[in-house]
Amino acid sequence: MKPSGEVIKGLEEKTRQIKKDMFEMCVRAGTGHVTSSFSYAEVLTALYFGGVLRYDPKNPSWKDRDRFVLSKGQGSPILYAVLAHAGFYPKDWMDGFCAKDGKFGVHLQQDVPGVEITSGSLGQGLGVAAGMALGAKMNRQDHLVFSVVGDGECYEGSIWEAVMFASHNNLNNLIIIVDRNWLCVTDFTENLCKLNPMDEKFKAFGCEVKTIDGHRFEDLFEAFEDLRSRKSDKPLVIIADTTKGKGISFMENVPLWHGLAPSGEQAEKARNEVCFINPEGILECEEVENGS
Repeated sequence: MKPSGEVIKGLEEKTRQIKKDMFEMCVRAGTGHVTSSFSYAEVLTALYFGGVLRYDPKNPSWKDRDRFVLSKGQGSPILYAVLAHAGFYPKDWMDGFCAKDGKFGVHLQQDVPGVEITSGSLGQGLGVAAGMALGAKMNRQDHLVFSVVGDGECYEGSIWEAVMFASHNNLNNLIIIVDRNWLCVTDFTENLCKLNPMDEKFKAFGCEVKTIDGHRFEDLFEAFEDLRSRKSDKPLVIIADTTKGKGISFMENVPLWHGLAPSGEQAEKARNEVCFINPEGILECEEVENGS
């Protein structure tokens, strides 16, 4: 069922709150991949708060949960914030991000409730996700496996080995979401080594492919529709066209902001864009209810 306009508005507000909390977490720590996180923020909000992903925050190891595998592990800050908002752990854990006595650091850690694998070294997560999907098939379990992969990560041969494996084994319970933000650390992907046409590449490897605007909830929910009753025996690849640093004007599409958190005047400028100013001149970043 397609969400109503009211639900979409709630999810947009939820995304803003999550981005705000994640941004402040990174500013406090003086580090964190802000731009890599902001590019797929709507994807995570749709999955966790749009009724797509099956999970239980009170029982993170629930055997019937859907598995979410973040292959682009440098995008961990936004996932940490999403998991806090979803109730996997107290939000004050975010205060210790990258601190000596904190619960988590820059790259993704498996010991964090709700996190399936440790990742950060690129090209590894999708292979794990494919193995999980095959295991579910062999055990006749009906949960789905979702994996977010970075587009720059698709330079890794292990990504294509995993896709070939998934296709060969008819893993139609595997949903691969490519965060197509067009950027690596130092330059745009098409300047470094062309990735396009990405859709044709994945199709050639035996996948069903959908290309969407990764910042529009309408597109996301259309791509996620009927995932549990797909007729195809192919893995599904959703290429989400996104903007790295989405929502902070001076960080959007600027390669060298990769892995950095702004400070001082730049942090304040960014803060005024992630949040919004009300008529009284006060920053509005109030908590919002689940949009699902």
